[in-house]
Amino acid sequence: MTEPTSISESAVLVELSISVWTGRKQDRHAAREIEVAKLAESGVARVYKYLLSNCTELIRIQKFTANLRKRHYQMTMPWSDFVLRLLPVAQHPKYDAEITGGRVEFIDLAGEFLDAYESAIAAAADRLGNMFAVREYPSRRALSKKFRFNLTYIPLPDAGDFRVDISKETAAQMRTHYQTYYRKQLTGAMEYLWERAYQALEKMSERLDYQGDADKKVFRNSLVKNLLEVAELLNRCNLTRDKQMLTICNNIKRACRGITPKALREDKNYRAAIKKQVDEIIELVKPMLPETERLAMD
Repeated sequence: MTEPTSISESAVLVELSISVWTGRKQDRHAAREIEVAKLAESGVARVYKYLLSNCTELIRIQKFTANLRKRHYQMTMPWSDFVLRLLPVAQHPKYDAEITGGRVEFIDLAGEFLDAYESAIAAAADRLGNMFAVREYPSRRALSKKFRFNLTYIPLPDAGDFRVDISKETAAQMRTHYQTYYRKQLTGAMEYLWERAYQALEKMSERLDYQGDADKKVFRNSLVKNLLEVAELLNRCNLTRDKQMLTICNNIKRACRGITPKALREDKNYRAAIKKQVDEIIELVKPMLPETERLAMD
Protein backbone atom coordinates (compact mmCIF):
# COMPACT_ATOMS: atom_id res chain seq x y z
CA MET A 1 0.00 0.00 0.00
CA THR A 2 1.49 3.34 -1.08
CA GLU A 3 1.18 5.80 1.78
CA PRO A 4 1.27 9.56 1.24
CA THR A 5 3.34 11.76 3.54
CA SER A 6 0.15 13.38 4.81
CA ILE A 7 -3.57 13.09 4.23
CA SER A 8 -4.42 16.24 6.18
CA GLU A 9 -5.51 18.01 2.99
CA SER A 10 -7.59 15.14 1.64
CA ALA A 11 -9.51 14.15 4.78
CA VAL A 12 -10.95 15.53 8.01
CA LEU A 13 -12.07 14.00 11.28
CA VAL A 14 -15.77 14.04 12.04
CA GLU A 15 -17.65 13.55 15.30
CA LEU A 16 -21.36 12.79 15.29
CA SER A 17 -23.17 12.74 18.62
CA ILE A 18 -26.90 11.99 18.77
CA SER A 19 -28.78 11.56 22.05
CA VAL A 20 -32.27 10.09 22.30
CA TRP A 21 -34.39 9.28 25.34
CA THR A 22 -34.58 5.49 25.72
CA GLY A 23 -37.84 5.43 27.66
CA ARG A 24 -36.52 2.49 29.72
CA LYS A 25 -36.40 2.31 33.51
CA GLN A 26 -35.15 -0.31 35.92
CA ASP A 27 -37.89 -1.56 38.26
CA ARG A 28 -36.19 -2.82 41.42
CA HIS A 29 -39.51 -3.59 43.14
CA ALA A 30 -40.63 -5.89 40.33
CA ALA A 31 -37.19 -7.50 40.28
CA ARG A 32 -37.41 -8.26 44.01
CA GLU A 33 -40.87 -9.77 43.57
CA ILE A 34 -39.46 -12.14 40.96
CA GLU A 35 -36.53 -13.07 43.21
CA VAL A 36 -38.88 -13.84 46.11
CA ALA A 37 -41.25 -15.83 43.88
CA LYS A 38 -38.34 -17.87 42.51
CA LEU A 39 -36.65 -18.30 45.91
CA ALA A 40 -33.60 -16.48 44.57
CA GLU A 41 -31.05 -14.32 46.33
CA SER A 42 -31.51 -10.58 46.31
CA GLY A 43 -29.79 -8.78 43.48
CA VAL A 44 -29.71 -11.61 40.93
CA ALA A 45 -32.56 -10.27 38.78
CA ARG A 46 -32.95 -7.12 36.73
CA VAL A 47 -36.29 -5.91 35.41
CA TYR A 48 -36.58 -3.06 32.94
CA LYS A 49 -39.86 -1.56 31.86
CA TYR A 50 -40.69 0.56 28.85
CA LEU A 51 -42.28 3.71 30.18
CA LEU A 52 -43.93 4.43 26.84
CA SER A 53 -44.28 1.05 25.17
CA ASN A 54 -45.91 1.17 21.73
CA CYS A 55 -45.46 4.95 21.51
CA THR A 56 -45.27 5.40 17.74
CA GLU A 57 -43.53 8.77 17.89
CA LEU A 58 -40.78 7.55 20.23
CA ILE A 59 -40.21 4.35 18.24
CA ARG A 60 -39.98 6.38 15.04
CA ILE A 61 -37.25 8.71 16.27
CA GLN A 62 -35.31 5.85 17.89
CA LYS A 63 -35.30 3.89 14.62
CA PHE A 64 -34.44 6.98 12.61
CA THR A 65 -31.48 7.74 14.89
CA ALA A 66 -30.20 4.16 14.66
CA ASN A 67 -30.36 4.28 10.86
CA LEU A 68 -28.63 7.68 10.73
CA ARG A 69 -25.79 6.43 12.94
CA LYS A 70 -25.49 3.43 10.63
CA ARG A 71 -25.17 5.74 7.60
CA HIS A 72 -22.54 7.77 9.48
CA TYR A 73 -20.44 4.64 9.94
CA GLN A 74 -21.03 3.49 6.36
CA MET A 75 -19.84 6.78 4.85
CA THR A 76 -16.80 7.29 7.09
CA MET A 77 -13.75 5.29 8.11
CA PRO A 78 -12.48 4.34 11.57
CA TRP A 79 -9.76 6.51 13.08
CA SER A 80 -9.58 6.51 16.87
CA ASP A 81 -10.98 4.08 19.42
CA PHE A 82 -13.49 6.70 20.51
CA VAL A 83 -15.98 8.77 18.52
CA LEU A 84 -13.79 10.32 15.81
CA ARG A 85 -14.16 8.97 12.26
CA LEU A 86 -12.14 9.74 9.15
CA LEU A 87 -14.02 11.50 6.34
CA PRO A 88 -12.30 11.93 2.95
CA VAL A 89 -12.91 15.36 1.44
CA ALA A 90 -14.26 13.71 -1.72
CA GLN A 91 -16.93 12.03 0.40
CA HIS A 92 -17.86 15.21 2.28
CA PRO A 93 -20.63 16.58 -0.02
CA LYS A 94 -22.58 13.30 0.09
CA TYR A 95 -21.99 12.85 3.82
CA ASP A 96 -22.87 16.42 4.75
CA ALA A 97 -26.06 16.39 2.66
CA GLU A 98 -27.31 13.18 4.30
CA ILE A 99 -26.33 13.99 7.88
CA THR A 100 -27.39 17.64 7.78
CA GLY A 101 -30.69 16.60 6.22
CA GLY A 102 -30.94 13.98 8.94
CA ARG A 103 -30.52 16.67 11.59
CA VAL A 104 -33.53 18.56 10.23
CA GLU A 105 -35.66 15.40 10.28
CA PHE A 106 -34.37 14.50 13.75
CA ILE A 107 -35.55 17.86 15.10
CA ASP A 108 -38.96 17.40 13.46
CA LEU A 109 -39.38 13.89 14.87
CA ALA A 110 -38.34 15.04 18.36
CA GLY A 111 -40.97 17.78 18.16
CA GLU A 112 -43.66 15.31 17.12
CA PHE A 113 -42.78 13.08 20.06
CA LEU A 114 -42.82 15.91 22.57
CA ASP A 115 -46.24 17.01 21.27
CA ALA A 116 -47.57 13.47 21.85
CA TYR A 117 -45.82 13.01 25.20
CA GLU A 118 -48.70 13.79 27.58
CA SER A 119 -51.18 11.53 25.80
CA ALA A 120 -48.52 8.79 25.61
CA ILE A 121 -48.14 8.91 29.41
CA ALA A 122 -51.89 8.48 29.85
CA ALA A 123 -51.86 5.45 27.55
CA ALA A 124 -48.85 4.00 29.39
CA ALA A 125 -50.70 4.18 32.73
CA ASP A 126 -53.23 1.66 31.42
CA ARG A 127 -50.60 -0.66 29.93
CA LEU A 128 -48.22 -0.70 32.91
CA GLY A 129 -50.86 -1.25 35.58
CA ASN A 130 -49.27 -1.35 39.04
CA MET A 131 -45.84 -0.82 37.49
CA PHE A 132 -46.82 2.73 36.52
CA ALA A 133 -45.27 5.56 38.56
CA VAL A 134 -45.84 9.10 37.35
CA ARG A 135 -42.68 10.35 39.15
CA GLU A 136 -40.58 8.37 36.68
CA TYR A 137 -41.66 10.58 33.78
CA PRO A 138 -39.58 13.74 33.27
CA SER A 139 -41.24 17.05 32.53
CA ARG A 140 -41.53 18.04 28.88
CA ARG A 141 -38.82 20.65 29.35
CA ALA A 142 -36.42 18.18 30.97
CA LEU A 143 -37.24 15.58 28.33
CA SER A 144 -36.49 17.96 25.46
CA LYS A 145 -32.88 18.22 26.69
CA LYS A 146 -32.44 14.48 26.20
CA PHE A 147 -32.67 14.93 22.42
CA ARG A 148 -29.39 16.37 21.12
CA PHE A 149 -27.69 16.38 17.73
CA ASN A 150 -24.10 17.57 17.28
CA LEU A 151 -21.95 17.32 14.17
CA THR A 152 -18.35 18.54 14.34
CA TYR A 153 -15.62 18.61 11.68
CA ILE A 154 -12.05 18.62 12.99
CA PRO A 155 -8.88 19.21 10.91
CA LEU A 156 -6.62 16.19 10.67
CA PRO A 157 -3.16 17.11 11.99
CA ASP A 158 -0.02 16.27 10.05
CA ALA A 159 2.09 13.45 11.45
CA GLY A 160 4.88 15.86 12.35
CA ASP A 161 2.78 18.78 13.55
CA PHE A 162 3.91 19.47 17.13
CA ARG A 163 3.59 23.17 17.93
CA VAL A 164 4.22 23.19 21.65
CA ASP A 165 7.10 24.63 23.63
CA ILE A 166 9.02 21.47 24.46
CA SER A 167 12.59 20.29 24.04
CA LYS A 168 13.76 18.99 20.66
CA GLU A 169 14.33 15.54 22.11
CA THR A 170 10.83 15.35 23.58
CA ALA A 171 9.33 16.72 20.35
CA ALA A 172 11.18 14.06 18.35
CA GLN A 173 9.88 11.30 20.66
CA MET A 174 6.33 12.61 20.40
CA ARG A 175 6.63 12.94 16.65
CA THR A 176 7.84 9.35 16.33
CA HIS A 177 5.01 8.17 18.59
CA TYR A 178 2.38 10.01 16.57
CA GLN A 179 3.81 8.86 13.24
CA THR A 180 3.44 5.27 14.43
CA TYR A 181 -0.10 5.99 15.60
CA TYR A 182 -0.85 7.83 12.33
CA ARG A 183 0.30 4.90 10.17
CA LYS A 184 -1.61 2.42 12.32
CA GLN A 185 -4.87 4.39 12.14
CA LEU A 186 -4.54 4.98 8.41
CA THR A 187 -3.87 1.29 7.83
CA GLY A 188 -6.94 0.42 9.92
CA ALA A 189 -9.07 2.87 7.94
CA MET A 190 -8.03 1.33 4.62
CA GLU A 191 -8.51 -2.20 5.93
CA TYR A 192 -12.05 -1.17 6.88
CA LEU A 193 -12.72 -0.40 3.21
CA TRP A 194 -11.42 -3.79 2.13
CA GLU A 195 -13.62 -5.51 4.72
CA ARG A 196 -16.68 -3.57 3.52
CA ALA A 197 -15.94 -4.61 -0.06
CA TYR A 198 -15.40 -8.25 0.88
CA GLN A 199 -18.63 -8.45 2.89
CA ALA A 200 -20.70 -6.91 0.07
CA LEU A 201 -19.16 -9.20 -2.54
CA GLU A 202 -19.61 -12.29 -0.36
CA LYS A 203 -23.25 -11.43 0.19
CA MET A 204 -23.89 -11.08 -3.51
CA SER A 205 -22.03 -14.31 -4.32
CA GLU A 206 -24.12 -16.14 -1.74
CA ARG A 207 -27.36 -14.78 -3.19
CA LEU A 208 -26.33 -15.92 -6.67
CA ASP A 209 -25.43 -19.43 -5.52
CA TYR A 210 -28.33 -21.63 -6.56
CA GLN A 211 -29.18 -23.70 -9.61
CA GLY A 212 -32.87 -24.51 -9.74
CA ASP A 213 -36.33 -23.37 -8.73
CA ALA A 214 -36.35 -25.37 -5.49
CA ASP A 215 -34.34 -22.79 -3.59
CA LYS A 216 -35.02 -19.77 -5.81
CA LYS A 217 -34.01 -16.58 -4.04
CA VAL A 218 -35.45 -13.10 -4.19
CA PHE A 219 -33.33 -10.46 -5.93
CA ARG A 220 -34.01 -6.83 -5.17
CA ASN A 221 -32.56 -3.68 -6.67
CA SER A 222 -30.78 -3.04 -3.35
CA LEU A 223 -28.50 -6.06 -3.94
CA VAL A 224 -26.69 -4.34 -6.80
CA LYS A 225 -27.22 -0.84 -5.36
CA ASN A 226 -25.41 -1.77 -2.14
CA LEU A 227 -22.46 -3.21 -4.04
CA LEU A 228 -22.20 -0.15 -6.26
CA GLU A 229 -22.28 2.06 -3.16
CA VAL A 230 -19.30 0.15 -1.80
CA ALA A 231 -17.53 0.68 -5.14
CA GLU A 232 -18.14 4.42 -4.81
CA LEU A 233 -16.79 4.27 -1.26
CA LEU A 234 -13.60 2.62 -2.54
CA ASN A 235 -13.30 5.36 -5.14
CA ARG A 236 -13.93 8.36 -2.87
CA CYS A 237 -12.09 7.06 0.19
CA ASN A 238 -8.94 5.78 -1.50
CA LEU A 239 -6.73 8.16 0.48
CA THR A 240 -3.54 6.19 -0.20
CA ARG A 241 -4.21 6.13 -3.96
CA ASP A 242 -4.00 2.35 -3.87
CA LYS A 243 -3.98 1.04 -7.46
CA GLN A 244 -5.42 -2.32 -6.42
CA MET A 245 -8.36 -0.56 -4.78
CA LEU A 246 -8.99 1.40 -7.97
CA THR A 247 -8.89 -1.85 -9.97
CA ILE A 248 -11.38 -3.53 -7.63
CA CYS A 249 -13.66 -0.49 -7.83
CA ASN A 250 -13.67 -0.62 -11.64
CA ASN A 251 -14.17 -4.40 -11.67
CA ILE A 252 -17.22 -4.11 -9.41
CA LYS A 253 -18.76 -1.41 -11.59
CA ARG A 254 -18.10 -3.51 -14.69
CA ALA A 255 -19.64 -6.63 -13.13
CA CYS A 256 -22.75 -4.72 -12.04
CA ARG A 257 -23.35 -2.97 -15.35
CA GLY A 258 -26.83 -3.68 -16.69
CA ILE A 259 -27.78 -6.21 -14.00
CA THR A 260 -31.51 -6.54 -13.30
CA PRO A 261 -33.20 -8.60 -10.56
CA LYS A 262 -35.41 -10.26 -13.18
CA ALA A 263 -32.45 -11.42 -15.26
CA LEU A 264 -30.68 -12.83 -12.21
CA ARG A 265 -33.82 -14.66 -11.14
CA GLU A 266 -34.80 -16.15 -14.48
CA ASP A 267 -31.55 -16.78 -16.41
CA LYS A 268 -29.32 -19.33 -14.68
CA ASN A 269 -26.50 -18.97 -17.24
CA TYR A 270 -26.46 -15.20 -16.79
CA ARG A 271 -26.59 -15.66 -13.02
CA ALA A 272 -23.65 -18.07 -13.15
CA ALA A 273 -21.64 -15.65 -15.29
CA ILE A 274 -22.19 -12.78 -12.85
CA LYS A 275 -21.33 -15.02 -9.90
CA LYS A 276 -18.09 -16.01 -11.65
CA GLN A 277 -17.13 -12.34 -12.03
CA VAL A 278 -18.01 -11.60 -8.41
CA ASP A 279 -16.02 -14.59 -7.15
CA GLU A 280 -13.01 -13.49 -9.19
CA ILE A 281 -13.16 -10.07 -7.57
CA ILE A 282 -13.42 -11.72 -4.14
CA GLU A 283 -10.16 -13.55 -4.79
CA LEU A 284 -8.50 -10.22 -5.57
CA VAL A 285 -9.82 -8.69 -2.36
CA LYS A 286 -8.82 -11.54 -0.02
CA PRO A 287 -5.06 -10.75 0.04
CA MET A 288 -5.89 -7.14 0.99
CA LEU A 289 -7.82 -8.11 4.13
CA PRO A 290 -6.29 -7.85 7.62
CA GLU A 291 -4.27 -10.92 8.60
CA THR A 292 -6.82 -11.91 11.27
CA GLU A 293 -9.56 -11.98 8.63
CA ARG A 294 -7.45 -14.11 6.26
CA LEU A 295 -6.61 -16.57 9.02
CA ALA A 296 -10.31 -16.97 9.83
CA MET A 297 -10.91 -18.10 6.22
CA ASP A 298 -8.31 -20.88 6.40
